[in-house]
Order: sequence, then structure tokens, then C-alpha cells
Amino acid sequence: MTETTTTPTKGTTLAFAYVTTLFFAWGFATSLIDPLIAAVRRVFDLSFTEAFLTTFAWFIAYGVASLPAAAVLARLGYSRAILAALATMVAGCLIVPLSTMVDWYPGILIALFVIASGVTLLQVAANPLVAELGAKKSSHLRLTLSQAFNSLGTTIGPWLGSHVLLTGGVFAAGAVVTVATRGESMRAIDLAFLALGGFFALVAAFIFSARKQINAAAPVTDAAGSNFLTAFRSPWAIFGAVAIFIYVGSEVAIGSLMTNFLASESILNRPLEEAGKLVALYWGGAMVGRFVGTLLLRFIPAGWLLAMCTVAAGILCFVVIQTGGTTAAYAALSIGLFNSIMFPTIFTLTLERSSAPTSATSGLLVFGIIGGAVLPLLAGRIADSAGGVLNPAFWVPLLGYVALTVFAIAAARTKVRGEVAATVSGGH
Repeated sequence: MTETTTTPTKGTTLAFAYVTTLFFAWGFATSLIDPLIAAVRRVFDLSFTEAFLTTFAWFIAYGVASLPAAAVLARLGYSRAILAALATMVAGCLIVPLSTMVDWYPGILIALFVIASGVTLLQVAANPLVAELGAKKSSHLRLTLSQAFNSLGTTIGPWLGSHVLLTGGVFAAGAVVTVATRGESMRAIDLAFLALGGFFALVAAFIFSARKQINAAAPVTDAAGSNFLTAFRSPWAIFGAVAIFIYVGSEVAIGSLMTNFLASESILNRPLEEAGKLVALYWGGAMVGRFVGTLLLRFIPAGWLLAMCTVAAGILCFVVIQTGGTTAAYAALSIGLFNSIMFPTIFTLTLERSSAPTSATSGLLVFGIIGGAVLPLLAGRIADSAGGVLNPAFWVPLLGYVALTVFAIAAARTKVRGEVAATVSGGH
């Protein structure tokens, strides 16, 4: 088998800039789930476990849609797959006002599932696309930089979402839950998702105008990747998918708990709207960490930097479990800083070591995002069984970071596929 070396296309930098806007878009959308949990819990009178079904509906879509998305990517190519994803996301946003009109909570869950299915295809296409837009040795750096703009979206999302979703109606000072106040809060939910749909349509128009540059910079030649089952033949593809499952589940569990955690009497005792806006600090830490990580990855191998971050995040979770008040609040918010480089480094470390085609590996890795559906529900059950005290729920991410440390050390001690091939050739 012969390997070919390609030179980055002239439009690579411009294509990279276009694709990075997608990372912002899905980060903004995903982070709206955090204030939405607090909103639906009050509006529909739900338990923590029932409210966390919003997270479940969103992240279960990754399990359903990610593997077929690899086939869609191989068939349509990058730009058309991205446009199909954005169209799906717009359609999902339009389901929300229909659901609130008939006062049907499951309809909101269906809408979230549809939007997240579009986000799934977006991630299957965009993550490997960024890795391919330039030299392989700088793929960690590029994906971390794109993910920094994803974190910019997740920082703005909770602040803006809390302002829209957690004010007025049932959240007004001294308000009681009546037909009128519930109706006002439901209209706020409609407004948030209709605006989100308009935003996705705008991004789609932007990508449509840049489709030629994207296709020229990184044409899909990985036809074998249309059969996602090939990813299961690679131990590293499976290992990476498990790591993504654990990472996303841990990160989302913390984000889903955060608004109610900060608002609770034993922590900051703040109104829900104010606590929801503080969640922006959690995601903002991830944004800062990704910009800093882009620089650190020039000097520190990705596997070892990942290990440092997983250990630090685990220690902070332990502090949250053992303390209360501002100490626990600051520790919980600080975890975002160390989450920062985890997703992009796990993704690229796996792509480098997987023996499966890129699109198949990417599909399996995005499938791992289903962890965001499973682990938050587990954390919610722990919170309910503890009588609404949320500190014990942080055991879920703590154990997750321990497992991720194992992945990081294993990746740091394993050579990438190209290096292994070179070593074998040199032995003859």
C-alpha cells in the first residue's frame, strides 16, 4: 500500500475560518439546555430526573444518528452534509412552538432530538474536516482552536438563555404558577428556539456561499468510511469512543447540575436567573482553556497535557463533594477550565491511532457523545435520592475523570500510526 502526501490547498485558511463558525453554532445551541432544564422543571413541575430528560433527548440523538452520519458524509461530501445538518436543525427549532401550543412536554423532547440529530451530522463532518485542513502535526492545535470558538458559543448561550428563559412568567419575583404565568414562560421558550432557528438559517447561508472553498480545501476521498462498521475493527477507535462517552457525559452532567447547584441554599443561595448566568463562567473557563491550550500544545505532547487536565478536574470534583458554599461553587465553575482541551485532544489522538477510515472513526467517536444522555441522568438520580442535595452527584464526573486519565496516559505512550509504520519499515 502506498501513502500519498498532500500539500494544503491555497484556500485552506479561509475554509478553516468558515468551518470554525459551525463550532460556535452548535456550542451555542447545546449550552441552551442548561437554563432550559431549570425552565421546564418549573413550568412543567418536574423532578430533576424528569427535567434531565431534555439532556437525554439531546444526547441520545448522537447514538442514533452518528453512525449513519458517517455514510451521509461519505456520500454527500463535507459542504452538502453540513448544509443538510443545518436544515435539520432549523426544522427541529420549529417543532418547539408547536409543542408549547398544545402544552406537551414530550414534544419539546422530540424537538431537541431532531435539532441534536442535525448537530450530530455537523460534528461528524466538521471535526475531521478541521483536522484535515492543514498539516497533520498541527491537527491537535487546529481542532483545539476551533473548539475554543465552540466554547465562546457555550459561554454566551447560558447567559443569553437564562435572560430569556428564566425571567418573567413563573420566574418573576413572587410569581405563582398559573395558566397565565406558565403561558408567558412558554412563549419565552418559543422565542429562544425561533431565534435559534433563524441563527442556523443564517449560518447555512454563510456555508452555502463558501461551499466551493470548503470542497476544494478538503475533498472527501474516504469512500470506505461509508461503512461505519469498519471502525469497530480498530481497538483505538473503540477506546476513543469510550473516552468521548465518558468525557461528554461528565462535562454535561456538571453543566446540567450547575444552575440548580449554584442556586441552592447550601452553595450560593441565588435566584435561578442569576445562577443560570453564572454558568457562563463554567463554559467561559473552557473557552479560555482552549485558547491557552492552543499555545500549550506547541510545547507539550497532547496525551500528557490531557492527563494533567483530567487529574486537575477530578481533584476539583472531589472538592465540590467534600465542601459547600463559595468553595464548592468556585471549584465547580473551575472544572470548565480543565475540560477545555479534552474533547479535541481525545478526538485527534484517536484519529492518529485508529486503523479505520477517517469518516468511520469520526462517526464512532461522535457516537460516543451519547454519554451526555446517560451520565447526567445518573447524576440526576443521585441528586433525587439525596433529597435534592447536588454535591454527591459530582461522584459521576469524578469517576469519569479517573477513567480519562487512563486513556490519556495510554495515548501518550502509544505511537501514532505513521510512526509505527515508519518504525516497522526501518527494521527491514
